Amino acid sequence: RFANVIVNHDGKDVKEIVDARVTTDGKIAQTLKDRLDLEFNKLEQKIKREVNVDDFGAVPDGKTDSSEAFRKAVGDGRVRVKLSAGIYVIRGVKLPSWTYLVGQGKGVTILKLHEDTPASEWVITNADYVKGNRNIFVQGMSLDWNPDRQGGVGATGGQHSSCLTFANVRFGWVKDVEAINAGLHGIDITSPTYDHLPDTDWTKDGSKYIWVDNCVAYGAGDDGITTHYSEYVFISNSHSVDQRGTAHPKGQSNSNGIEVDDGSKHVWLINNYTSGNIRGVEVKAHKEWPASQNVHVIGHVSFRDVRCFDLRHIGHHKAEDPESTTAYDVTLTDCTAIEPIFNDMYEGLTPRALVVSAYKNVAVSNFTAIGDPSYDYKDNPVIALQYRSRNISLNNITIRGFKKAGFDIRLYGGPQKTDNVNLSNFTFYKSAKQGIGIGGGVYSVNISNGIMEGEGGTYGITSPNSQANINNVQTSGYSYAAMIKGNKYKFVPTNFKGGFRGATTSGAPLDPTSAIIAATGDNIAKGPRNFMGGVSGGSSTEGSRQAIIAANNSKTKGDGPARVVMAAQAVT
Repeated sequence: RFANVIVNHDGKDVKEIVDARVTTDGKIAQTLKDRLDLEFNKLEQKIKREVNVDDFGAVPDGKTDSSEAFRKAVGDGRVRVKLSAGIYVIRGVKLPSWTYLVGQGKGVTILKLHEDTPASEWVITNADYVKGNRNIFVQGMSLDWNPDRQGGVGATGGQHSSCLTFANVRFGWVKDVEAINAGLHGIDITSPTYDHLPDTDWTKDGSKYIWVDNCVAYGAGDDGITTHYSEYVFISNSHSVDQRGTAHPKGQSNSNGIEVDDGSKHVWLINNYTSGNIRGVEVKAHKEWPASQNVHVIGHVSFRDVRCFDLRHIGHHKAEDPESTTAYDVTLTDCTAIEPIFNDMYEGLTPRALVVSAYKNVAVSNFTAIGDPSYDYKDNPVIALQYRSRNISLNNITIRGFKKAGFDIRLYGGPQKTDNVNLSNFTFYKSAKQGIGIGGGVYSVNISNGIMEGEGGTYGITSPNSQANINNVQTSGYSYAAMIKGNKYKFVPTNFKGGFRGATTSGAPLDPTSAIIAATGDNIAKGPRNFMGGVSGGSSTEGSRQAIIAANNSKTKGDGPARVVMAAQAVT
């Protein structure tokens, strides 16, 4: 095979790679172009018909019931159905496998539900929820759920009442589609039911390999774009704004822009925009169901959502709740939260740029939060890590303008504390009253490489204990740079813990309270509160409160306390 990769590589009589011209049927084509044409023709044969729905009696006049024309045009699939400009009134379209439904564009081709359509219906969904469908493409149209029909209708529950739903679909595309005023969701990528348990193969009948691109959703009764129990879902270049929240009682509507919900796995949200929702992006699950896993949010902009980015597993937050066994692996990269704001759709929910609850293994990189300096955030934090979240890294975080917030970043403590947190390369500018607040009982925190420029702030860093590792943090514009374990500092102290070794070529401080500094050779500090400085030649300490200073090949042995070797050669 390698002999066929480059033939006559000197540029004379160059021949194509032989293997590249072998078709999937084992035949050798004359050229690579011929082979590709053969394969494309086979793909085209899957689509046996190309029709226009108007030829079956559909009329895009906004009045004529075109439901039967759509049913006939779609048939049993393997068809490309073209739609004209205008408004088609329908009672819902069910798409079988191998169907390509294509209109003239958002706002040009519109599918609107008929006045008599039941509240449980969709504008578009796939035909077989039980056996599933595959290879469905919907492109270039607006879908109007028409909630004003029959004097006003709403969502009926389950996965019904959405503009477009794929349930148990393999290989689906939704491109250039606008979802208008859905009863439940604008676009829902899901399984036929929402009741899978964490100890089951919960994505077995969910949708897989779905791409939602360049879509718009607004006015939904619940979420604009959402996923449930589905895998390998890509949502890109889409907008989800101003949901109505009518699927829930007044003041209790968790209507989100884009939601990765119960049991979803391997989901990518790329270059999307949300505004006017309760949560811009929510990665979550309900109490009894598995959390979404391996979710990656890249380049998202949230503008004036209440909580711009929220990761949580409901019912697994408090100390008395069971720990989540499924809430893992979420990344946010190059995301922006702009002016989070209160919204009466969900009473009492406080605005925040980012919240992490219950999830473990969360990495946030290049995150920007921009606040309105005049807006009253009522002393709430801009970023909150809370409710038993763990293993969180925030890197390259920029926050400014939250003048009436309480903290730029708050790590909540107590019995349901967060922990195991890394904060690095952060910049706060004229923002919250306090920069970083660490709660009680939060001991595993690393804070490094930060600049906090306050304006009339109180403290740069606060902590009731001295357990955080702190390095290279600069502050200005606060009354005090830090208050740590009740002590007020005009500068941010450098603090390292855990077997410190510095300016040392080798050696091992084996106790977390011991240190080796300015040393060469294989020196070992075995006991607690041991110090070795300026040593070499395999020096070692045992016992507690030991010190070897400016010595070579010297030792303390046994369990005795309070011993020092100074300026010595080979002393034990």
